[in-house]
Amino acid sequence: MGDDFDSVLAAIGPRLRELRRRRGVTLTALSETTGISVSTLSRLESGHRKPGLDLLLPLARAYRVPVDELVGAPADLDPRVYPRPLTRNGMTVVPLTRKPGGLQAFKHILPAGLTAGREPDPRSHEGYHWLYVLNGRLRVLLGDEDLILTAGEVAEFDTHLPHWFGNADERPVEFLSILGPQGERVHVKARYRPDDLHRA
Repeated sequence: MGDDFDSVLAAIGPRLRELRRRRGVTLTALSETTGISVSTLSRLESGHRKPGLDLLLPLARAYRVPVDELVGAPADLDPRVYPRPLTRNGMTVVPLTRKPGGLQAFKHILPAGLTAGREPDPRSHEGYHWLYVLNGRLRVLLGDEDLILTAGEVAEFDTHLPHWFGNADERPVEFLSILGPQGERVHVKARYRPDDLHRA
């Protein structure tokens, strides 16, 4: 057990160095991002400093990877995701991914009448968004477009474009979304009905 633990610790430094080099990040830049001194980062990578959570957590955030990737956790861990639903402004959001960074998948549930009488407030931000309607009718404002998506329909768009979504009528809506960093697009093959997609 002790030997296994020591070998895991010994492998973290080279893994951190390789990850930093693959990302093209200098120790100085990483120090500015994490608040960890350059000397401590250097000692971590060379194996002269034992990594604790106080160091691994900011590094995981900086690299946008889970801590278990930094420590080389076994690949045969349970792959299932146990989501914890969040409710914001009446909408329930269920995270479907657990790895920070990269593509993030969510299930959204809008209860009946949630956005009725509410003035749409389109927003824009960095990223790329993909939507798939599971049930109900979803109203999507996308720039100057006002679209209605029904069950089985898909939309994808650059989130620099002001956008908003809500109930298209008084019934509840459920949809999946995948949000990716700018330039990281989701490529899918899906059938859709163009005449329905542009129905308002």
